[in-house]
Amino acid sequence: MKIIHTIQELRELLHIWRAERDTIGFVPTMGFLHDGHGALMKAARQDNDRVVLSVFVNPTQFGENEDLEAYPRDLKGDAKLASSCGVDVIFAPTPEEMYQNPKAFVDIVDLSNTLCGVTRPIHFKGVCTVVTKLFNIVQPTRAYFGEKDAQQLAIIRKMVRDLNVPITIVGVPIVREADGLARSSRNTYLSAEERQAATILYKSIQVGKERIKMGMPASELVSVMKSVIQDEPLARIDYISVVDAETMQIVELIDRPVLVAMAVYIGETRLIDNFSYTIGR
Repeated sequence: MKIIHTIQELRELLHIWRAERDTIGFVPTMGFLHDGHGALMKAARQDNDRVVLSVFVNPTQFGENEDLEAYPRDLKGDAKLASSCGVDVIFAPTPEEMYQNPKAFVDIVDLSNTLCGVTRPIHFKGVCTVVTKLFNIVQPTRAYFGEKDAQQLAIIRKMVRDLNVPITIVGVPIVREADGLARSSRNTYLSAEERQAATILYKSIQVGKERIKMGMPASELVSVMKSVIQDEPLARIDYISVVDAETMQIVELIDRPVLVAMAVYIGETRLIDNFSYTIGR
């Protein structure tokens, strides 16, 4: 497995692969990899001749007072896990390599103004911009994203459709710890007490999955799930929302495929989780 830091060197390698008509799977990440990323890499390995992993902490998706400098980094550890998952090359550029003079942005407006987009208004513009740049650099056959970041996945899918990008987007199910907590690089921020408290997100989701089957207005479902979270003293709710699974817009009635998504602070650490629901399934 190679680790490449420049766009030119990566393009030279990709040119060879394309000449051999290899299919290319691409997994974009911000590094500090865990088993959730491992599931993405393994899916890419299964589906493609070659696998490219990017490790890049993208500055344009962090707002003021967010954790850009504190975001965990461990390229050596990332390389070890990536190699075990069959990755062929890691692309690990510097911010200067990716952004010479950042004046152009990609913004999928309607899907970005709910859920995480409310409290992180520049986040998805930064995500869409860097993903577009990475897609232009790698030009993969397929790209893999985790369903934990469900709004991001929906936005990327719409971006690819709207901009006619010839890439298949593959969503990979959430990977959870034994107690249900969704795997996340930010879990490392949690103290032992906070780590235990964080299981309240999954408990709320379990209650939500049961209650949604009974048929109820979205607002009632949200109230039920909030009451579960509020029983945990260390938890502070950013949002719990029921949105249309495709448009990410808030719904009042659960009469179509929906995403039930949440962001909750455990201490100072913001965690996200979700589940999807379709009537009759």
